Amino acid sequence: MAAELHPCSGKLIGLSNSNRTAQRNQPVQEFNHGLVLSREPLKDRDVFTVRIDKKVNSWSGSIEIGVTSLDPAGLDFPSSATGLKGGSWIVSGCSVLRDGRSVLEEYGRDLDQLSEGDHVGIQRSTHGELHLWVNGQDCGAAASGLPTGLWAVVDLYGKCTQVTVVSCEPPSLAERDTERETVEEREQEDEEEVVVCGVREGEFGGLTSAVNLAAATNGTLEEVPVLPPTHNRPDKFPNNLEPETGKKIKTSTPISVAPLTKCKSPSFSPSPIVLTEHQLFDVLNNAIVSLYRSEDNGGGDLGGGGIGRDSGTGSRGDRGSSSGGGSVNGNSSDSGGGTGNTGSVNSPAGGGGARLGAVTGGMLTNDALLFHEKCGTLIKLSNNNKTAERRRPLDEFNNGVVMTNRPLRHNEMFEIRIDKLVDKWSGSIEIGVTTHNPNNLDYPATMTNLRSGTIMMSGCGILTNGKGTRREYCEFSLDELQEGDHIGLMHKASGALHFYINGIDQGVAAAQTPAVVYAVVDLYGMAVKVTIVHNHNHSDRLRRNNAIMRALSPDVGRPRPAHSLTPDPDTPDRLLFHSNCGQKAAIISEGRTALRPHATDDFNHGVVLSGRPLHSNEVFQVRIDKMVDKWAGSIEIGVTTHNPAYLQLPSTMTNLRSGTWMMTGNGVMHNGTTILDEYGHNLDRLKAGDTVGVVRKEDGSLHFFVNGVAQGPAAWNVPPSVYAVVDLYGQAAQATIMDDVDLPPLPEDSSEGPTVMSPSSPCSVAGGNSANDLRFHQLHGTNAVITNGGRTALRQNCRSEFNDAIVISNRCLRDGELFEIVIQKMVDRWSGSIEAGVTAIRPEELEFPNTMTDIDYDTWMLSGTAIMQDGNTMRNNYGCDLDTLTTGSRIGMMRSATGDLHYYINGVDQGVACTGLPPGKEVYAVIDLYGQCVQVSITSSSGPQDNSLCTSNITERSFPIHSPVAGVAHRLHSKHGKNVVLLGEGCQAVRVGGYAHGIVFSAKELKTDELFEVKIDEVDDQWSGSLHMGLTTLAPPELPSCPMSGLSPSLTQFRSKVTWLLAGSEVRRNGLLQRQNYGASLDRLTVGNRVGVKRCSDDTMHVLIDGEDMGPAATAVAKNVYAVLDLYGRVTAVSIVSSSVLEDAGSVKAPSLSSDSCSEGEEDRTPVEGDEPALVPNTVMAFLENHGKNIQLSHENLTAARVSSYNQGLLVTAQPLPRQQLFQFQIDRLNASWTSSLSLGVIGHSPDRLNFPSTACCLKRSVWLLQRDSVFHNSLKICENYGPNLDTCPEGTVLGLLVDGNSCLHLYVNGMDQGVAAQDIPTPCYPLIDLYGQCEQVTIVTNNVATVGGEGIKARCQGDMEKADMVDGIKESVCWMPHPEVNPNKTCEYQALCSRFKDLLTLPDGYFNEDAKYNLCYCESCHKLRGDESYYKRGEPPRDYALPFGWCRFALRIKPHCDMSNSFKQWHIAYHGTSVGALRRTLDHAQLLSGTSSIFSVSPVKTEGPNGYSEPEVNSSNSLPDRDREVPRVQLSPTMRYSGLEMFAPKVQFRDPRSHCCHQAQVGFQVCVRPGSYKVGPQTLGAIEPLDPRFSNTEIEWITKDQGGTLLYGLLIRVE
Repeated sequence: MAAELHPCSGKLIGLSNSNRTAQRNQPVQEFNHGLVLSREPLKDRDVFTVRIDKKVNSWSGSIEIGVTSLDPAGLDFPSSATGLKGGSWIVSGCSVLRDGRSVLEEYGRDLDQLSEGDHVGIQRSTHGELHLWVNGQDCGAAASGLPTGLWAVVDLYGKCTQVTVVSCEPPSLAERDTERETVEEREQEDEEEVVVCGVREGEFGGLTSAVNLAAATNGTLEEVPVLPPTHNRPDKFPNNLEPETGKKIKTSTPISVAPLTKCKSPSFSPSPIVLTEHQLFDVLNNAIVSLYRSEDNGGGDLGGGGIGRDSGTGSRGDRGSSSGGGSVNGNSSDSGGGTGNTGSVNSPAGGGGARLGAVTGGMLTNDALLFHEKCGTLIKLSNNNKTAERRRPLDEFNNGVVMTNRPLRHNEMFEIRIDKLVDKWSGSIEIGVTTHNPNNLDYPATMTNLRSGTIMMSGCGILTNGKGTRREYCEFSLDELQEGDHIGLMHKASGALHFYINGIDQGVAAAQTPAVVYAVVDLYGMAVKVTIVHNHNHSDRLRRNNAIMRALSPDVGRPRPAHSLTPDPDTPDRLLFHSNCGQKAAIISEGRTALRPHATDDFNHGVVLSGRPLHSNEVFQVRIDKMVDKWAGSIEIGVTTHNPAYLQLPSTMTNLRSGTWMMTGNGVMHNGTTILDEYGHNLDRLKAGDTVGVVRKEDGSLHFFVNGVAQGPAAWNVPPSVYAVVDLYGQAAQATIMDDVDLPPLPEDSSEGPTVMSPSSPCSVAGGNSANDLRFHQLHGTNAVITNGGRTALRQNCRSEFNDAIVISNRCLRDGELFEIVIQKMVDRWSGSIEAGVTAIRPEELEFPNTMTDIDYDTWMLSGTAIMQDGNTMRNNYGCDLDTLTTGSRIGMMRSATGDLHYYINGVDQGVACTGLPPGKEVYAVIDLYGQCVQVSITSSSGPQDNSLCTSNITERSFPIHSPVAGVAHRLHSKHGKNVVLLGEGCQAVRVGGYAHGIVFSAKELKTDELFEVKIDEVDDQWSGSLHMGLTTLAPPELPSCPMSGLSPSLTQFRSKVTWLLAGSEVRRNGLLQRQNYGASLDRLTVGNRVGVKRCSDDTMHVLIDGEDMGPAATAVAKNVYAVLDLYGRVTAVSIVSSSVLEDAGSVKAPSLSSDSCSEGEEDRTPVEGDEPALVPNTVMAFLENHGKNIQLSHENLTAARVSSYNQGLLVTAQPLPRQQLFQFQIDRLNASWTSSLSLGVIGHSPDRLNFPSTACCLKRSVWLLQRDSVFHNSLKICENYGPNLDTCPEGTVLGLLVDGNSCLHLYVNGMDQGVAAQDIPTPCYPLIDLYGQCEQVTIVTNNVATVGGEGIKARCQGDMEKADMVDGIKESVCWMPHPEVNPNKTCEYQALCSRFKDLLTLPDGYFNEDAKYNLCYCESCHKLRGDESYYKRGEPPRDYALPFGWCRFALRIKPHCDMSNSFKQWHIAYHGTSVGALRRTLDHAQLLSGTSSIFSVSPVKTEGPNGYSEPEVNSSNSLPDRDREVPRVQLSPTMRYSGLEMFAPKVQFRDPRSHCCHQAQVGFQVCVRPGSYKVGPQTLGAIEPLDPRFSNTEIEWITKDQGGTLLYGLLIRVE
């Protein structure tokens, strides 16, 4: 057969070299369509061999090879070889597929690991078997029963881009002769053979037994070097069996294996065969795997008396070869050593012999574990059902359940890899087992909803049948895993269920599980995509090898004696890199240099470790040789306890969750968790030639060096025998170990390390300890972790655990000594936060509870604003609230000599919290890392302070001590439900009977942002339901006298006025459901919980539970509202705990931020000059030189432009933003080629050393970000529907940021305040801008920079108004003559759609205003960009009207005499709904006339009734009415919520000429109405619900009969 390729090939293939060479075109852009076939069918025993010429690193996967019965001449080539059907066998990676379905896993050499120059061949034997040949080595039978007439198939897939056919002939006899000669030479040596009986994988008694068997058989043991693995098989055996000692295993050479055929009797004794290097390698691995399985199945200890095994049915051996021993077939199709079936073979009696129990349901077939075809409704399966992905991951978070296609076998590993996560939801992947057959299961939305036969791991706990059975199963939480992490489970033969995280066994999750179970995966929340990992044996073998090697070599892993600080480079102990390195790394220069050869293609998988552990005080230092500019991030360095010979190297070392300390950027991470945020020089700023180093001192402290400069202690208690680690990440491409390390001696900083104190030694009040020896004690709560030498405490599993994290000082506090900590990390998942105090209980005697407030003796704590002693509240409304503190805040506590306890917030004394602490009695500082607070560190301010506080002179005015009621300013109204009794002067409400009729109101209207809060005092569990709370427009003074028998039984039935309420977790408006799953359910509240409600400045209702804002619950809330509560169901008594904003004597109200003088006219009062805040000197702002790598600054750093790509465009200002100063910038240039646009916000720490990520949403520390129409804090969304959508801001838009005196962040758009975006902004803070997507350039606005409320803004606003525009100090609406900039969104798609519909109406252009600037869009984005209010006043006398939100207005041409008349501007604004058919006639007459076909059109009436309304004439069909008596009657309304109803403005359907989509449209008119020409009346639709919150249903319809009393001002169009 000719060694050529067929001319017919895949569509991207190009043939050359007489059809012997194939090349895939466009190798970087395309990864498939690279199929080639042999020119002729294969002959038996011919090996069709190709050489890999070229590879690229752009893709995963590589060459695939096999055979097919399909004739290439008539073949429709698929995209890849795995798509071949109709009799095709393909080897892909290390799997064998038949017609696209996997039939064999873990076969042969992994083709993906082959390199350029390697040879790959395929062969059909004379027995119809398929064999793979790699570099001249037969990998054994891959399949059997192949027909004749097969063509060889080669797929240039993924990385493989070019191959050349080198031969097509049987294996050469020369190779056999050479092999035979080698065997004869070995036999001539005076060494004996050890025969290892060939048994199937799973029955080998273990490597120790094999060695002992050799000794028993031959009587002698010789030294044999352990076979090293090839570079292409890093997943094989370690470099040597004792890497740390350099010893060799005693055995004899050569080792031979006798393969077993189908044995008829135990006496069968096959002849031994000599194994090749690779075969011996696989036999040793099989022995290790067998030992591990025997341990799982109750096998005995390793002994020397022989190998015990039970009978069983054999399965495929592991990559054996038939070379030398013939083909040996068992039940499987494989051949070679280690393959076959065993009969009944009795184990010889020997001391300690290992007897392997039969594996129940053993590996009888090669059917791989896949996902079942039936799965959750949102699941999409791919990759031959090995990959599952949840559709619409940003819209849906559940319905992602998948199960395996068959039950799990005993001791079978089911392992998946997390491929994709999204950062939108809480919760993540869940995994477990179930007894339910997937064919019969009705899949639930989430697997934990199943109430039978199911065990799931969720977070770090175990749920059985949906109920938690183990709260803390393991230290890993599934919610915190990252992309690339592995999760596995195994159903043991004993019935135990084990879970594995990244190959680490987490122990027994359930002791007894049913015999038949299916594996199940729930792609929940953040988890989007997973893939089944079939080659998990790689990590298992490494782990098993490690265990066995330690058993055989007791010295492995033991610490070595300390050496000098600088080792001699000429000694054999020289530090080099280990040969086992990351997938994209390589070791050169005899182990001294590590590099990423393709650094511009890949940014990770560059981890390298030292070849041996570091000695104590030994410095490991590397020089950065090469950098690339393509990536973010750079070199990382550290140490690990993991031996590189057995470690499955991660993509980046910070992903390792055990035994690892790394310096990354300018922070330090331990086991993947940041323990120091600001440490040393930023490694990301190093250049080629710089050096970095690490050393572990004898005292266990870890130090880093940058360019020879010690950066100080980074960690303590680091164990000995750690390996140095270098991660060539991002920009770092090559590094070399420096032998001539000449570093200055490290400072003796013993004070920085942990202080060793005897637990029984008393604290010395007089001294004896240095001032800075305060640390956290080694005893602490279950979930607490102490790091940084006792200075830092953190709560592990912070997203799945919220308590059990109490830490205590290592010694008692002296009088006048301050113990201060700083909050370093918080999460937004929980309510409540840090609690701090002191206790007289010694740490050794303390049984740490869940929370410190559970202690009922000798403990004083501050929780929120409450001072608690022994678990009971002594006092409320202390001078500070711990629940409001943020990252960076400092909390201190001090006991004075007189026994007073003081708290300090950011260094400011908050006054006496409580008195009476026993003087002279030892007290310890206590911190409870509760709820949102995750990590704190002791500050350098801790220590003795000024003792002037021994006698406090704090005035009672500054720190008032309130009684439970005396300090409460809010009251309840005397009008309430009939079952309610008010106590304590209206501060407490009690329901005295039944379960309903418990409605109560606030005594006064709530002001903007005023919180009305109550605490639950009593509950009655005999009832269901709970407290309801909300806002209402009903004024209680208007109600009849109490008791209010006329009030509804509950708020959900309240209809008389507009009411917004939260019931359970549902938001309702007048009883109608508006929103579900709003927040924490009120039904779960109990005694002590607090609930509050407030109306914010953006017209939204917010509900707070225990001080935590649940976010906006409702929008468009009216201004004049009262708080309303319903003591319903379980809740029977509440008391008020909030104070009025104005009546709170301890607070000073900040000046208003809203520019009332330049509002559009809603407020009905003249601005008061005294309300304006004082001017603040302005700070000139400019951009900082430290910025994203795609940013270019110009014009004295006032202009910033993104010069490439769509990201890496982060900017911060060089100066912090002063309070009350508006920072503004203008959008200069947009690029429509991209989607999305800029985001902006503030960052609460210095940006000088900030390592900028690709986008602002990756910043997760003290960052508040405005993106689209949402607000984010530390990448978590805290508010939706805020302000305009920033993605729609056009060029020329001016955006601004301001932090007011109350530390609230405001967004300004074209000078309009959008309200409070976020609260508790720290000082200082720096404006942050992300030039992302469309936004490419911005410029800081420097002219007219004025403090809000200052003269600059006032002058500008007054300049925009004319005298005629003011009516009683009210500026008229922009709807009359809008400023050219009031419609800044020139790219609004909704306005364009409405305009296209208007064009379809074919109305004459002469009816419309020629200047398009008067056309206004009232979609959500546009009206928020303009800062429109919902309602305005207009005319003389002023009358309210609503803006037509959701409509688009096209300005009509105004008659000249009307346009010039100032009196005409004093008309009122109204709206008129009409039909499309009536538009032309109405426009022709330029006013609303009788006879229009609109439902709102005029109707004949005879006379006017006594109430001002007219009745239609009856029996007028026979004759026309008298024209003189006919009165035109036109209906109008001040709101389009009424005029735009469908019965008034009928919908019509049209097809958009651009998108060809069908839409529905409505039309109407904006009308000017002369005052006095109309009458106000009730709605005529019979509607019960209020149609507009501002207008009563009794005053929502206007009727005019004056034909000259209306003027058409604009055409309104709404499109759905």
